[in-house]
Amino acid sequence: MSKAVVSGLYDSDVFRMACRQFDQAADAINLAEDIRDRTKYPRRCLAVAVPVRRSDGSVTVFEGYRVQHSLSTGPSKGGIRFHESVTLGEVAALAMWMSWKCSLVGLPFGGAKGGVIVNPRDLSLSELEHLSRRYMQELIGFVGPEVDIPAPDVGTNEQIMAWMMDTYSNHVGHVSPAVVTGKPLSLGGSEGRREATGVGVAYLVGKYLADMKVPVGGATVAIQGFGNVGGETAIALSLMGARIIAVSDYTGGIYNPAGIDIKKALAYIRYAGVLKDFDGGEPIGNEQLLELECTVLVPAALERVITKDNAPRLKCRVLAEGANGPTTNEADRIIEARGDIELIPDVLCNSGGVIVSYFEWLQNLQSFYWGRDEVISKLHAILDKAKDSVEYQKRKFSFGRRLAALTLGIGRVAEAKQKRGLFP
Repeated sequence: MSKAVVSGLYDSDVFRMACRQFDQAADAINLAEDIRDRTKYPRRCLAVAVPVRRSDGSVTVFEGYRVQHSLSTGPSKGGIRFHESVTLGEVAALAMWMSWKCSLVGLPFGGAKGGVIVNPRDLSLSELEHLSRRYMQELIGFVGPEVDIPAPDVGTNEQIMAWMMDTYSNHVGHVSPAVVTGKPLSLGGSEGRREATGVGVAYLVGKYLADMKVPVGGATVAIQGFGNVGGETAIALSLMGARIIAVSDYTGGIYNPAGIDIKKALAYIRYAGVLKDFDGGEPIGNEQLLELECTVLVPAALERVITKDNAPRLKCRVLAEGANGPTTNEADRIIEARGDIELIPDVLCNSGGVIVSYFEWLQNLQSFYWGRDEVISKLHAILDKAKDSVEYQKRKFSFGRRLAALTLGIGRVAEAKQKRGLFP
């Protein structure tokens, strides 16, 4: 019998939500007591102070974190987000989900996540560079191509990864492209990496619609979150023939039942920075968007946006989780009880990003690079295999799709820990 001694270090709504998901999955597969807590809780975390000299000469100290959930199957892997609502508990939950995701799709990684409490829009370009470099400097000793490999997430991008790679490379004394993924192509980035998560979401949506015998060409799609994931999902689905009727960012959304011109919307965001005042449809709030009648709803922003309050009012046929943890435990139960919504859970749905990050890491280690068609073909093959395994698990045990995906991911991590044993 294991006896957990867990502090309130990670305590937050989102961490408790991830833990409840774990407990449900562990109970479903009768996970042995002596391995549960070792599989559940993060291996280690780091909290850092990140001082940045501002353009006016003042110094601001930002708080940052990095959580490595599991190192049992390989180096840990996960994004870094720059956002004002970052907490250690949120980062720990995201690292947990990344462990199950990597395991589910068969990657030799454990889960990790990082974040800095900052609104990057409040920083000048030089301040953003100083923040990125100093944060990576604080992580040196805890990251590396065989230890922990960061990537972009909310509020970060290719340029930030380039600064972080350069900082690490200067420290070790040689170019080390494999220390981060999501880099510019000129610095060892992979073809297809920028659009990988959204392309993966769209591919799985197409697969599940085909299973339901619903033509993609007749599908309507609403997307909450129009950043990298939401934008690339919209592009990919529109190319497949779907009609994107609503998109939104943190400033609000646009609704057009006749279909939104996605290229025009993305061009507007590149110019204006936000979706607000885009003239391609009627204004709509983020909460309203979630309750639109549509074939496919894609929450692609932040966690816990589908709750017990709005879950009964969803009018989609497919819920494709582009974001991590967008559906609360209570909402999950409501959706499963309804039985009229096909859920594509986050650990499967948005795994395209980490899959192509794995490809980028491999290419960096080999100094041998693939074309986009090869990358996307390999991505589709892994997604097909993962989808098939989830559907088999779902049928075999009469699980919901989230529980099927989680039991596979968690079970594989637990087995790796059991086989390795407990180091004295």
